[in-house]
Amino acid sequence: MDSKNIKPSDITSKKITAYQAWLNQQPTNRGTSMKHSTQNYHLIAVRSFLKYLAQRDIPALAPEKITLSKLAKRRIDFLDGSDLERLLEAPLGTGEPTLTQLRDKAILELFFSSGIRVSELSSLERDDINLRKHTFSIHNKNKQARSASLSHQAKYWIKQYLTKRTDTSTALFVSHDRASKQREGSTATIRALTPRSIERMIKKYAAKAGITKKVTPHTLRHSFAADRLQNGADIRSVQAMLGHASITTTQTYRHV
Repeated sequence: MDSKNIKPSDITSKKITAYQAWLNQQPTNRGTSMKHSTQNYHLIAVRSFLKYLAQRDIPALAPEKITLSKLAKRRIDFLDGSDLERLLEAPLGTGEPTLTQLRDKAILELFFSSGIRVSELSSLERDDINLRKHTFSIHNKNKQARSASLSHQAKYWIKQYLTKRTDTSTALFVSHDRASKQREGSTATIRALTPRSIERMIKKYAAKAGITKKVTPHTLRHSFAADRLQNGADIRSVQAMLGHASITTTQTYRHV
């Protein structure tokens, strides 16, 4: 059938079933089958169109005739109080250079106090931090900014770290490996920490803290959301703190 000449009355349950089967066979760029969640997005678009027709009394298939695939509940891992305390203390007294200890302590405190994404944290610059107002600006991948509060602990350790820094890099968190040390003072060669290096750092401190479960930057993001909800924050404020575009994403934390 020519899709350009299709009429609302041509959309039948049989055709929807055939469309669902077609979606299920579509490969992704990685060569794998399309996820059920992605298939649902396409079906929701069709259902929205049918609702539009119904609102205008145009004869068509009832929107409720389209059923979505059931999705497995998203698992949310977060750290309990004792594990979290040990992780936050893990960077101190490690034998690493003082500057590295201060940096890593500041990173962990900032993660837990703001729920920031690892990509957002790695792109932070010094000018994004306002220690006087206890706030900082977060820029997401779409270049949109949101303001977040700094906890007293995060503010304290960031200030200690920046006071100890002698380089002129604009990045908030930079590498302090040997290569960087040899070139210290040159803005062009002091590298900002990458998301991958931050992930490795958190994994190292989780092991040092004796935490057996897998701990990632997203685990700290989950821990932040769980902590806020458990302490009475409403779902809308948590949505704003996390930078979620949709409240549906934030609602996955409600079972906590």
